Amino acid sequence: MELFRNTNFDFLGKKWPFIIASLVLTGGGLASTAAKGGIKYGIDFRGGVDMSVKFSQRPSVDNLRKALAAKIPGEITVTEELGGTQVIISTELKSEKELDTARKTMADTLAASFGTASGKLDFHNAGQQAVVDRLRDPIQRAGLPMNDALLREMVKGMMAVRDGNPNFGILKSLDQLGNVDGMTPQTLAIVKQELDLAPFAIRNVDLVGPKIGAELRNQAVLATLYALAGMLVFIAFRFEWIYGVAAVIAVFHDTIITLGLFSLFDKEVSLTVIAALLTLVGYSMNDTIVVFDRIRENLKLMRREKFEPLVNTSVNQTLSRTVLTSGLTLLTALALLLFGGQVLNGFSFALVVGIIVGTYSSVFIASPILIFWKNWMEKRGGGGTGKPVAVSK
Repeated sequence: MELFRNTNFDFLGKKWPFIIASLVLTGGGLASTAAKGGIKYGIDFRGGVDMSVKFSQRPSVDNLRKALAAKIPGEITVTEELGGTQVIISTELKSEKELDTARKTMADTLAASFGTASGKLDFHNAGQQAVVDRLRDPIQRAGLPMNDALLREMVKGMMAVRDGNPNFGILKSLDQLGNVDGMTPQTLAIVKQELDLAPFAIRNVDLVGPKIGAELRNQAVLATLYALAGMLVFIAFRFEWIYGVAAVIAVFHDTIITLGLFSLFDKEVSLTVIAALLTLVGYSMNDTIVVFDRIRENLKLMRREKFEPLVNTSVNQTLSRTVLTSGLTLLTALALLLFGGQVLNGFSFALVVGIIVGTYSSVFIASPILIFWKNWMEKRGGGGTGKPVAVSK
């Protein structure tokens, strides 16, 4: 399928505005990163606690942050998602010993600030064993025919109703437990007597130690560098070394601009963002190789053509493929960015930026590098990239 046939756009004649835009974005991103003291890493790399909390109604983020800041030292971030009724609370820790303490402090602070004062057990945030222990004695005192095994099965059913309801763990009323196996009107009355529902539920807690975070950060940097080095070697072998250098410079360009925009928009770099960046390294490199492969083919077919018009022709010949692949991938990434929620925001933002930047870098960064090299070599009396390289298959 081809969207464009026999196009003859002068892409390389318009290269300077794009090169200048790249230099501005690169400079702005590096300046922003330097002004903010470096890349803003997520909890994955810094070490700390990420707690996902679902509320029955949208909470006051300012009050929530103030309540937590009064109990936990250091920076506290509260990020809204799902229309504001779910938040992700993040705090950075300095030592491994602080992890469990911080988790408990966050849960206790939420209970004190938003929980109930009835003295009953909060069913939304209680574990199965805690509910069993709370109900055992009242059920025995009431003389109900329920042994410990039946009680555990009933509580297991109660937890299933709580965790599987459409409101993400938040019940409107304890009456919603009325259809649980083993639940009778008398048992439900005891449940209402002993249990209560706080207006929030802690859905998930991720703990990452500072040492592990530092190791993950180092491994992410090494993974990116190894990927770039491997691609440089492959392209240098498959084409010529200057092709590999041009492709790697273009990928570095894409990565630096993407990270710079993360700094400019004050977004955190997490493990999912690194996964997106590695995806973009391969995606951008593949797009560049397609253009380079067409250049190599045309060097054999258009021997008398000057190099810059030949490169421009090659870009036009791959235009349809570029628009189809990049366009469709961009639509998917945009859908993730708009509808994927806060958890996928960094990942999808990196994909959207990377696809746009990676697509134009194949045309306006990598290809001009080849032309500059060719022109420089001709001035010195060398052939540069003028001769195709025979590669065994």
